Amino acid sequence: MRAFIPDYQMIAPATLAAALHVLKNEPGVWKPFAGGTDLMVLLDAGKLDDKRYLSLRHFAELRGIAELSSDHVTIGALTTYTDVLRSSLLCAEFPLLARAARETGSVATQNRGTLGGNIVNASPAADSPPALLVYNAELELLSSGGSRWIRYSDFHTGYKTMNLRSDEIVARIRLPRNGQMGRQYYRKVGTRKAQAVSKVCFAGACSMETGRVIEARIALGSVAPVPLRCRQVERLLAGEQIRPALIEECRRTLLSEITPIDDVRSTRQYRERVAQNLLEEFLKSL
Repeated sequence: MRAFIPDYQMIAPATLAAALHVLKNEPGVWKPFAGGTDLMVLLDAGKLDDKRYLSLRHFAELRGIAELSSDHVTIGALTTYTDVLRSSLLCAEFPLLARAARETGSVATQNRGTLGGNIVNASPAADSPPALLVYNAELELLSSGGSRWIRYSDFHTGYKTMNLRSDEIVARIRLPRNGQMGRQYYRKVGTRKAQAVSKVCFAGACSMETGRVIEARIALGSVAPVPLRCRQVERLLAGEQIRPALIEECRRTLLSEITPIDDVRSTRQYRERVAQNLLEEFLKSL
């Protein structure tokens, strides 16, 4: 049953400062609205519970991809997937993020959906979080009282819960520039090759020297209440040569780090096996 549109209200403050003032003075009343690609699905299904929205789409301060220093690239939270794909800088230096953008929804969704919205929607099945985790992303959380930076790996605290106050928005994403992670891999497994919610999403990056792993970063989505880095597997790989016995040990260890569930898209057993297989495929590619 579709929602009754007159039940909903949206405001569009003239400035970002005014929008943050509204969030501060009426905490929990207004829900920030970016691209709306996830919210519109719920609206159409009659399952959109929040009724009052505050539009952020027209704020230029929240857009753009900036090369502010030799150490970091900064991405505005309203940057769309299409913006990511059109950025030669991101495609060259952060190819996993570009691959995730290409795998997200349809062209219409890529034109409208934003990285910040994807993060705050907090779906464990989202396409961009595994890539952001592998790249050690940081988030700027902005309120009328100022801003604070946190590691993205500390942002999701549970299913649909976040380290984000009711008066804060995600303003920018910061990616450390690290040319050492030469081997990179991204794979999304869904029911179809396009416009599908992932059953398992895998991102990996690795630096190697003389045949040994110097550093490995591995992240998965759709296998736990939050997107997660597989730290135990990463520690197993450090300093090692890739060999069959090590791959098998990593497969076993991976099962102790992920907690997939049965749902309408897949089963726990399938997700476990696919996650193991993607890990093996990544390690063999090294």
